[in-house]
Amino acid sequence: MTQAYMTETGSGTSGPEQSGSRARRLLQRLRRDRGLWRRGIVLAVFAVLLALLMMLHAQIPNSVGNLGSLMETFLPWLGVGVPVLLALGLLRRSATALIALLLPLIVWLNLFGGLLTEKAAGEAGGELTVATHNVNAENPDPEDTAADVAASGADVVALEELTESAVPAYEKAMAGTYKYHSVQGTVGLWSKFPISDSEPVDIKLGWVRAMRATVTTPAGAVRVYVAHLPSVRVKMDAGFTAGQRDDSADALGHAIARESLERIVLLGDLNGTMNDRALSPVTSQMRSTQGAAGDGFGFSWPASFPMARIDQILVKELEPVSSWTLPATGSDHLPVAARVTW
Repeated sequence: MTQAYMTETGSGTSGPEQSGSRARRLLQRLRRDRGLWRRGIVLAVFAVLLALLMMLHAQIPNSVGNLGSLMETFLPWLGVGVPVLLALGLLRRSATALIALLLPLIVWLNLFGGLLTEKAAGEAGGELTVATHNVNAENPDPEDTAADVAASGADVVALEELTESAVPAYEKAMAGTYKYHSVQGTVGLWSKFPISDSEPVDIKLGWVRAMRATVTTPAGAVRVYVAHLPSVRVKMDAGFTAGQRDDSADALGHAIARESLERIVLLGDLNGTMNDRALSPVTSQMRSTQGAAGDGFGFSWPASFPMARIDQILVKELEPVSSWTLPATGSDHLPVAARVTW
């Protein structure tokens, strides 16, 4: 019995001893590794450059191919460089590279860490639920898309990229849920509450891709804008071509600034993110519901692999309660929704 007890006790203590020995041997090897601080200098330089790129993104000029706006559109994705550099630093066993990596990590968290904090659930609270969806002019099944958006429970829905031939299908599919609606050009507004003063908004395109209307809710009147700003393109010979989009954003910003009603909601595909300086005529006046009350980045495009939030819900003199992305439809964009309160 005594021998068995001693054998069991010995085997039980060998694990920690061996583990401690391995740790000591590893530390000894690291102390003897004189290249620990010399290796990975290039990786450290890349880490510093990545941090500077994120910190100084607003200083990147738009004069050459709108490079600044292009960078800001996909700014959160620069964070992918952190795990890549981390893996390379570990592979190189470079203390210098790993310590330098703290700089871009801190900068990225400072820029976007707030979007990753837990916020209100999408279904809770608020007095008004709104949604917006670029339905895609080439949508093969507008009826199903309209039904999916109507099933979201939103009180007010904006649709963009409506074609003349598809409008009747959307009107029919939405009629059971929304008593009121107005279509202006290629954008439309559907509401459970009365709509009045509906009219196009000139965003300097020559055809109608923006509108505004007053929605009278039980809590009061709200001016609702629906806008689909021009698309942007990335071309090898011209860079990020966004001149027409930028001019339309400026016109939209002026229209919102002249509004007589204090409470304003902007719904639409702005073909740009909240980081894009070119949208500042609009974004400087309004708050993003996703930035204020959404969980995560809320990427909405492309629907197959969302990489950017270009579909926006912005508010003025209203308080965002929650903001979220809806499931995919037959469009190449995801619908987005939000709840707001007075």
